[in-house]
Amino acid sequence: MTHSLRRHARRQWMTLSFAAIASVAALAVAPAVCAKATLEFDIRTLSTRPDTVTGGDVLIAVSVPHNVPRQKAIVFANGTNITSTLHWDDSTRTLTGLVTGLHWGANEISAGSNGNGRPTASLAITNYPITGPVFSGPHEAPFKCETTTFAFPDGARPLGSPLDADCSIATRVDYFYRSAANTWKPLTNLAVYPADLVTTTTNEGKTVPFIIRLETGTVNRAIYQTAMLDDPKSGITPGLFQRSHSWNGRLVFQFGGGCTGGWYRQGSSTGGVTDTVILGMGYAMASSSLNVFGNNCNDLLTSESLMMTKERFIETYGVPTYTIGFGCSGGSYQQHQSADNYPGLLDGIIPGCSFPEVNFATVHSITDARLIGNYFLNKATIPWTDEQRRQVVGFFGLVTMTMSTVYDGALRISPTGFCPSVLPVAERYNPLTNPLGARCAVYDHAVNVFGRDPVTHFALRPLDNVGIQYGLAALKAGTITVDQFLDLNEKVGGYDFDGNFRVARSVGDTPAIRAAYRSGRLTNGGGGLRDVPIIDYRAYADDDPVGNIHLRHHSFSMRERLKKANGDADNQIMMVEDMRYGLYNSASPLLQSALRKMDQWIANIQADDADIPQHQKVVRNKPADLIEGCNTRAANPKFIAEKQTRDPGLQCELLYPSAPPPREVAGASVASDIIKCQLHPINPADYPSMTPTQFSRLQSIFPTGVCDWSQPGIEQQPLAGTWQFF
Repeated sequence: MTHSLRRHARRQWMTLSFAAIASVAALAVAPAVCAKATLEFDIRTLSTRPDTVTGGDVLIAVSVPHNVPRQKAIVFANGTNITSTLHWDDSTRTLTGLVTGLHWGANEISAGSNGNGRPTASLAITNYPITGPVFSGPHEAPFKCETTTFAFPDGARPLGSPLDADCSIATRVDYFYRSAANTWKPLTNLAVYPADLVTTTTNEGKTVPFIIRLETGTVNRAIYQTAMLDDPKSGITPGLFQRSHSWNGRLVFQFGGGCTGGWYRQGSSTGGVTDTVILGMGYAMASSSLNVFGNNCNDLLTSESLMMTKERFIETYGVPTYTIGFGCSGGSYQQHQSADNYPGLLDGIIPGCSFPEVNFATVHSITDARLIGNYFLNKATIPWTDEQRRQVVGFFGLVTMTMSTVYDGALRISPTGFCPSVLPVAERYNPLTNPLGARCAVYDHAVNVFGRDPVTHFALRPLDNVGIQYGLAALKAGTITVDQFLDLNEKVGGYDFDGNFRVARSVGDTPAIRAAYRSGRLTNGGGGLRDVPIIDYRAYADDDPVGNIHLRHHSFSMRERLKKANGDADNQIMMVEDMRYGLYNSASPLLQSALRKMDQWIANIQADDADIPQHQKVVRNKPADLIEGCNTRAANPKFIAEKQTRDPGLQCELLYPSAPPPREVAGASVASDIIKCQLHPINPADYPSMTPTQFSRLQSIFPTGVCDWSQPGIEQQPLAGTWQFF
């Protein structure tokens, strides 16, 4: 693994641009200054951190001391006077503007007075190409452009061929309107309202034409889009110093789901920026094609793409009052890990059908289930009932269908299981004909963090099931017999480096396991997540008759990690309902309520100027009417206000019981944060009565011992710091 840590001494941008900016958000630019008189020049970047600038430009704010007349203040970029290009705000004594023409690499912004003896200041800027990378490490290759298949809201207007090998396109702006037929249509004449144009009423009470301004471009080799309400007949072109009358000043960043097939491609869709409910309320929306896990199943790259897309938004429209993360499944991975590992990018998150992360919470549950499924399908030599099978796997629903649902999904660890169609077969890995080809798997996609095996050159793999006693809870409950337990664990096996079944258990690579903890690839919860409000929305899918991997268990898993890292999880609120609106649909009144309450929660936090830890500020500013609970399953559901726990006697847990995944059945905690368990000797007292032959067989199955889940995992350690570069 080749990465360096740049610890949080760099937090200057985070603590300045998102906390201080809100007080002057009346300007679209919202310069980051305090109302207090300043005695020295102060330079801040607004669009991104000073060490993560991209594309040769950056939005800055320079606070001018009160003892320096405005006409005496002077600002330089790499020695060139740029004062005349900056906007002066007399109330805050701030010069704000977009600095362009930066060099690749090191730059300097400086400010001072052309009078003698006046204070001066300087700020180092590091500029990266607009194509990236910044902190995610070397670009993945091959990488397939998809600009020719990217479609707009009306299904037309393809972007055409890319301009270069990095899949770039020219930035463009289009207008669309919402029609009476509830569809998006292009607005071709900006001076005329179409006859079928409808209006919308924002959450600020403004009734406006439902017309959106849609910007499309490329950053970090991704196609990005931003959208907001904008009436072109108003005569205002939204920008740094001209805010759209309809925009409420907030930004919702949409994260798309998926994972399988999410490598070696640009993607032909973003997470979606044309949600009629969200836009209709007045929010701006942003997303990129690499913020869809079905295009890019790598949280590190998604955090970088989030940063660069948001940077582009701010340089166009100014700093949003705050940014809310929104999205389900693969979108929940991105919210949790971006908020934890790269704090400041998101001010609040609303993860749906959530998991803590893909490489462990998700992969462990489905790869374990696939191993057990393979045992039932191909290896079992003694009879099992469906209920016994279900008790071993842990999932609810019809076990055979549930198993088949996750069975193929587990192949995201296979280098050949889920290659995207845009990747030619000739470029794909084949162990016989193309051993150096592109490996389509989650670990290879994260090779910049996990490192490479020096012999095979494949990505190191943090996958391990040594010592795991599958079905242990079912054995202790008397649901399965000793012989069934022994037969299962003797034959369950593991995976080789190509994701194929093998007789031996999987053995994780120690450097990759260590890197997973230190880098935040296993979500710690003690980085930025400690200091942001979280509303975990779940449309319950555990009992989906065709099987579903979106287990409610994972919400409790994230909660437990927050508690372990921070002492409490009081900044996380759970909301649960059935799937009548699907897994995550803004048509759900409960999800709409979550967005409104998140909006108020962040506003309360920003208005609180007490000098207390941010976590305390988040907890104490939760709206009084934001209550944890669940909806009933009736035709006209009622909300049950109830703290969400796994107590089977509580109403919500009765309505929406949380099924355990296989490792929890095997004794792991709900936190699901142990990658490789420590082992201890087998103790006969831990099991139902066994014959000497059975106990001897147990010892031969686990010759080095069994998992001791009461101990930390092998190499388990805290997050090494936020804003890590690779």
